[in-house]
Amino acid sequence: MPKNRNTFSSLTAWRRRMLSRAVHRGWHWVREAGAVTAEHPGRLRFRRLGPGTRLAFPQGTVFGEEWIELGDHCIIAEQVTLSAGMLPGLDLGPEPVVTLADGVVLGRGSHVVAEAPVSIGANTFCGPYVYITSTNHSYDDPHQPVGRQWPRAEPVRIGPGCWLGTGAVILPGARLGRNVVVAAGAVVRGEVPDHAVVAGAPARVVRRWDAENGWQPPLRTPPPVPVPDGLSPEQLLALAELGDA
Repeated sequence: MPKNRNTFSSLTAWRRRMLSRAVHRGWHWVREAGAVTAEHPGRLRFRRLGPGTRLAFPQGTVFGEEWIELGDHCIIAEQVTLSAGMLPGLDLGPEPVVTLADGVVLGRGSHVVAEAPVSIGANTFCGPYVYITSTNHSYDDPHQPVGRQWPRAEPVRIGPGCWLGTGAVILPGARLGRNVVVAAGAVVRGEVPDHAVVAGAPARVVRRWDAENGWQPPLRTPPPVPVPDGLSPEQLLALAELGDA
């Protein structure tokens, strides 16, 4: 009897391994087939969908794509919401409402919600669950539910080369300069100058760079050492192991 029980357990384990492999292979195929690219846009008809840009599957809520321009080589992770207009089916005029320049990365679960124009500069990277909106609820009338009052909208502009940390919120009217760092969880409104680091809610500048003085306050860590040109992956691994020794 123990021998039969062991045989049954081994067979069950083998079946579970086979099922697990089949599920993972199937899910990999679904993700590849469901991704949106310029060659395979599916049902989505963006105003522009640049070469090399990819929207991972499953996508979040996407509507108003006729007023959304995505540049070249952008990475849109899973469950990212891209919306132009308050609701589907509106005519938003001749100009784009959401514009992502080349090389923009939107992390998993992020939202870009636009009624007024939102533009994100080239090579700006966003961590997971970043929220960027040009529309905000108003609460002027104390007798009406906030969600039923007409929202206010102001354009949002994010410069090139920025980094927005996990959970950052960019509010209507925000204008971020070049190479701005937004700390995780920061809530940004108003204007942020070039080469600044902002943190907090509401966000404030905690560090800035200028050509004369460098970073102020000074950085607490040494600058990263650039990787030499022409090294193979094996040589890089050997250097890493040498540094750990």
